Amino acid sequence: MTVYQDRFFSARRAARSTLLVPVLGALGYAGCVVAYLPLLTLLLPLRVEQIAGDARFGVLATALIAGAVMASVSGIVFGWLSDRALERGGGRRPWIAAGLIATLASYAGIAVARTPEMLVVAVMVFQVALNAALAPLVALLAEESLDRQKGVMSGLLGAAQPFAAAIGPLLIAWTAPGLGLRLAAIGVIATLCLIPLLATSARPTAQPGDRTVAASSRDLGLAWIARLLVQIAGNVLFAYLLFFMEQFVAPSARATVPVEVGGLILAANIVPLPIALVLGRWSDRIGRRKPFLVAAALLDATGLVVMAVAQGWAVAAIGFGLYSIGWSVFLTLQIGFVMQLLPNPRRRGRDLGLINLSNTAPVLIGPALAWGLATPQSFAPLLLTLAALSLAGGIAMLGVKGRK
Repeated sequence: MTVYQDRFFSARRAARSTLLVPVLGALGYAGCVVAYLPLLTLLLPLRVEQIAGDARFGVLATALIAGAVMASVSGIVFGWLSDRALERGGGRRPWIAAGLIATLASYAGIAVARTPEMLVVAVMVFQVALNAALAPLVALLAEESLDRQKGVMSGLLGAAQPFAAAIGPLLIAWTAPGLGLRLAAIGVIATLCLIPLLATSARPTAQPGDRTVAASSRDLGLAWIARLLVQIAGNVLFAYLLFFMEQFVAPSARATVPVEVGGLILAANIVPLPIALVLGRWSDRIGRRKPFLVAAALLDATGLVVMAVAQGWAVAAIGFGLYSIGWSVFLTLQIGFVMQLLPNPRRRGRDLGLINLSNTAPVLIGPALAWGLATPQSFAPLLLTLAALSLAGGIAMLGVKGRK
C-alpha cells in the first residue's frame, strides 16, 4: 500500500470549494449523458432497424462493440492527456470544450450513414469524441469536490440519467424532423449543459498536507469488478429494451412501441433520482456506502428476475422499474466511492479512464451475451444470467476494506 500526497491543491484557495462544483459538474455530466443516451438507446436502434432490417441484432451488436473499444481506449488516453495538461499548469476545461466540439461534429457522420458499415464507423468516431470530453470532466469532479460532498455529488450525477432519458421520448414523439435534426437538438442541449462549468475556473479544495490517499490495488480492483458486473446488465437492457418489449405487442401495433419504451425509460429513471440523492446524503453523514451498494445490487437482480418470468407488458415494466432503481442507485453511489479510492492525485484522469473500462467493457460482453442467450421470442436465459452477475457485483463490494 502506497500513500500519495495531493500536491495539486492550494491552501490559499482551499476554502473556495462550495456546492458550485458538484452542481455545475453534475449539469455538465448530464450534458455528456444527453449526448449519448438518447442516441444509443433509441435513435441508433431505430436507425439500425431501418438500415439492416432482420439483421438488426448483429449490426447493433457490432456498432456497440466497436464503439466500446474506441471509448475504452480514448477514455484512458484523453484522461492521461488532461493529467499532463494539469501538471504543466493548464487545466482540464479546454479538453472538455474540444471534446464537446468534436462530439457535435461526429453527429454529422451518424446522420449521413446509409449502410451498416458506414453507421458502425460513425459510432466509433462518436465514441472517441465523446470520451475526449467525458474523461477530463469526471477527473475534474474528483479533484474539485470535497470528500464529504461526494455522496451528494453522486446523487446529483444520478440526475443525468433521467434528464437524458427524458430527451429520448420527446425526440421520438417529434415525428416531423429526420435523424439529423434530432441529433442537432441533442447537441444544443448538451452544449447548454456544459457551458456553465466551462465558464468557471478551477476550484482546488484541500491543502497539500490534508489530502493523502492510501492506495490499495485490491480495493480498487474489487470496485472495478463490481461495477463491471452490474454495468453488463445495463448495457444489455438499454440497448435491447426496445426489442425485448416488442415481444409483448402484436406485430400490427409495434409502430407505437418506440414511444412507449421511451416513456418507460423516462419513468424508470426519474424514480431513482430522489432515492439516490437521499441515500447519497445519508452515506455522507454516516460515512458508510457499502450497505447501500449491496442493497441496490439485490434490488437490481430482483427486477431482472421479474422481467425474466414476465408474460405481459405490465409485469415486464414493473420488473424494469425495480431493476432501474437498484441499478441507478448502485452506479450513482459507487461513483463517489471510487473517487475516494483513487490512489494517485497526479493521475486521476488516467486512473478514472481505467475505471471507465468497467463502463465500456460491458458493451463488449453484453451484446455477446445477448447474441448467444436471447432470441426475439425469448429473453429469459439472458435476464437470469444478468441477475446473477448483478448480485455477484454487490457481493464483491463487501470485499473492499479501505472504505466503509
